[in-house]
Amino acid sequence: MADNAVEYNDQARTLRARNFDDPGISDQAGHTTRVFSVTSGKGGVGKTAVVANTAVLLARMGKRVLILDADLGLANIDVVFGLAPRYNLNHFFSGNIDLESILVRGPEGIMILPAGSGVQRFTRLDTRQKMRLLEALDAMHSQFDIVLIDTEAGISENVTYFNTAAQEILVVTTPEPTAITDAYALMKLLSTQYHEKHFNLIVNCIRSEDEALDVFRKLTMVANRYLDISIDYLGSIPQDRQMIDAIRKQKVIVELHPAGKTSAAFEKLARTMIEEPQHLEPKGSIQFFWKRLLDFGK
Repeated sequence: MADNAVEYNDQARTLRARNFDDPGISDQAGHTTRVFSVTSGKGGVGKTAVVANTAVLLARMGKRVLILDADLGLANIDVVFGLAPRYNLNHFFSGNIDLESILVRGPEGIMILPAGSGVQRFTRLDTRQKMRLLEALDAMHSQFDIVLIDTEAGISENVTYFNTAAQEILVVTTPEPTAITDAYALMKLLSTQYHEKHFNLIVNCIRSEDEALDVFRKLTMVANRYLDISIDYLGSIPQDRQMIDAIRKQKVIVELHPAGKTSAAFEKLARTMIEEPQHLEPKGSIQFFWKRLLDFGK
């Protein structure tokens, strides 16, 4: 793991040097693209549902949204929206097609970069593939206000890469003890091996707000004791049987039941994401849209 962290920092120095030597790179005045990774220590916590529902609501709020399905072996986002994309990221990494040709349109005009399903070839990206994706996304910087990266669950090399490449890390967990333990394990790995210092917490499938705050307190307490990190509480999503119905119908719940308590919780979460202060300073690792952040700070 430590070797990977060194590799990312070496890539970062290369990108920074190239950026400052290239006068042709410029951003629209005042425009920055915010990149959120939505991640979890274990599967089954509703991470993809969080991505899909918040994306729709952010688009309704006037944001140009891109979803990057980073679960490269088990695609989910296109299934959630009932889409059948012709191409996916496997075609991009194979060198057969450019990134923009993979884009598919979802509800409310959100754009999606779908992953492949059942293909193991790209479940571990090499350095060249990572840099190619970084540069291809960077070329699209002016097209989007918000990018949501739906990572795979766990602590694989791809998970650490997409989390370190994002500006903000959103950790999704549930009140289940195993989910809390795995969420902490993910934050510990990203902190100790990749020097991530700031995390945002979303607690899904809660029975009450007190239950969500208890999860936040537990994680904060152990993090304060053993890790040098900060955790911000972004919000919670209630347990709702209608979520199962939405998944079966390949629709997001904010479309099927817009007046429900779960849709209200997702709307509150989306507004919080917009209103959260932007971290414009690049982190110590290679990042998507990093060149734009560097230009913004000049």
